[in-house]
Amino acid sequence: MAIDQRRVIELLNGADDVLILTHKNPDGDTLGCGVALYHVLTAMGKRARVLNGDVIPDRYSYLFEDVETLEFEPKFIVAVDVADNKLFGEELDALYGDKVDLCIDHHGTNVDYAKETFLNADDGAASLTLYRVFVEMGAEITPAIAAALYTGISTDTGCFRYSNTTPEALRVCADLIDAGADSAAINVAMFETKPFEYYDLLSEVLGSMRVFCEGKVVVFKVTNKMLEKTGATLDQCDSISAISRQFEGALCGITMKEKQDGGYKFSLRTHEPLDASALCAEFGGGGHMRAAGCDAPEGREEETLNELVALIEKELK
Repeated sequence: MAIDQRRVIELLNGADDVLILTHKNPDGDTLGCGVALYHVLTAMGKRARVLNGDVIPDRYSYLFEDVETLEFEPKFIVAVDVADNKLFGEELDALYGDKVDLCIDHHGTNVDYAKETFLNADDGAASLTLYRVFVEMGAEITPAIAAALYTGISTDTGCFRYSNTTPEALRVCADLIDAGADSAAINVAMFETKPFEYYDLLSEVLGSMRVFCEGKVVVFKVTNKMLEKTGATLDQCDSISAISRQFEGALCGITMKEKQDGGYKFSLRTHEPLDASALCAEFGGGGHMRAAGCDAPEGREEETLNELVALIEKELK
């Protein structure tokens, strides 16, 4: 059920023993939202815990410096930046997928799995949506909360380079810097620091590059063999996905990532006039207009790619 901001505040004020769920393959927005909400709730005297089904990448460790892992039976469950309960991962979905009391999100493809959903699809990040909630609640934006929300907004807007960067997002981030977010340090951690393994992987991936539609579609492939050879991790592929659309004349970048359990995940990054979310929806996926994803069954990744390229070619015509 869709709800408004006033109802969100009512629910958070009345909640206790709150479990905060974030999505698998975590990014800065889901973790930023989770940590910021944790700090707001604990400042109100409530018990809260942030939970993710995957190992948190080291580059986000600064977010969790003052976050305690408390053990309790949750009485209220909140999901942040999670459009579909399947995105919790199999284990957490089995435990909590049908028990989410509140979802705070910004994905237009949200499947309405929670009992109550607060959604603003016009926001470039769920952290921006959550910031408004905190302001309306009268919550103090501490340096830790500011850092978490700044991380969410900056990463989902590509360090303010993507088309979802709005004037409001920039003004909010200015306020977060005033509140104590160390923007320079966060930007270095998120956008300017990569391990050597990442560049080893990148060289392998660039060797896999294929081009379609007269240079308008660029395709990368990341295999488990590449990851094993380079020692890189799957979360390091996010930056590679962004590179796929940076070639001159490219309107769509597709990164095919082999999954550990078989099959491939396709990550799309687009420029106008292509809508990544609409393209992925044809294959059971979704996301945002400029960044979205879908899955290809094991053994059908090339067929799926051919179908996707054909659909893009049709859209371009």
